[in-house]
Amino acid sequence: MMKNSNLNAETIQVRDIGARLHAYRVGRGLSPEDLAAQLGISRAALYRAEKGEIFKIDTLTKITSVLDVSLPSLLGIGMEYVDTAVAFFERMRQLEEESEQIIGFFGPISYLLTSPAYDEMLKEVLRDSDADDKATTDAVEKLLEILKQRKATYQQRRPLLVNLIASSDLERFLLHGLIGRHDLPDEIQTRRRVLAKQETLHILELLRVQPIGVQICIIPQTVPSTTFQIFRQSTRSVLAISPFRLGEQPNVRVGVGFITSSAEAISLHENIAKRLWEQSLKGNDAADYLIKLIEKYGVE
Repeated sequence: MMKNSNLNAETIQVRDIGARLHAYRVGRGLSPEDLAAQLGISRAALYRAEKGEIFKIDTLTKITSVLDVSLPSLLGIGMEYVDTAVAFFERMRQLEEESEQIIGFFGPISYLLTSPAYDEMLKEVLRDSDADDKATTDAVEKLLEILKQRKATYQQRRPLLVNLIASSDLERFLLHGLIGRHDLPDEIQTRRRVLAKQETLHILELLRVQPIGVQICIIPQTVPSTTFQIFRQSTRSVLAISPFRLGEQPNVRVGVGFITSSAEAISLHENIAKRLWEQSLKGNDAADYLIKLIEKYGVE
């Protein structure tokens, strides 16, 4: 499953600074014109900055002040902290765009492998507990757009993808469906459980077919409470630790994500992924196990 990665020393890559700037701006809900005006620069200058064609130190300082991020986070030194789901998933999209292999521990399944029906279900669920304010509505719409771009990029590039799935995530998904809150009408909750069962059958089909470049396993044992993804690129590896969830009881509102190229952090999480993979069910064993879960927890 695993191939050796090159754990390089942390370096500042100017193009990455531009990518972070773009992600943080989107995460704050600012248009290019708004941010350019607050920075006192032209729209063209901001466009160049987001392409990585900067940087004056005073511009960097203004950016961190306006976007309320630290200079180390913007530069990618040490740990990068991301406090909005929109910015976090935009950073995921950027990292996936250059990855040769992705190792993901997300439940109930990596979003990149979900069916088209899941997108429609998620779109509905993210509006379950929407506030009435325009900022929240706009953030959800932007998030859905970014997720759509992520999936399209994955389907076009097809990097190697290892998906570690916790049995407990699948059980909750089948029991409750994809819901944003528990006070939904009974008919909606039942329909969401039906949709969850259909998506689980999609996972079952992936286990049976085993598409080229995709490795899926189910872990019946105790698993970490936090989700993570490792991006293996040609010159480095990057780790993202996420408080945000797109599965049962999705969370796209509260939390702080962490992104780092620290060799120690990546090595530790690769060891976790390796242990989980070794303990997991794969192939026909995983498919047989999933059938039993569907029979036990799936709605009739």
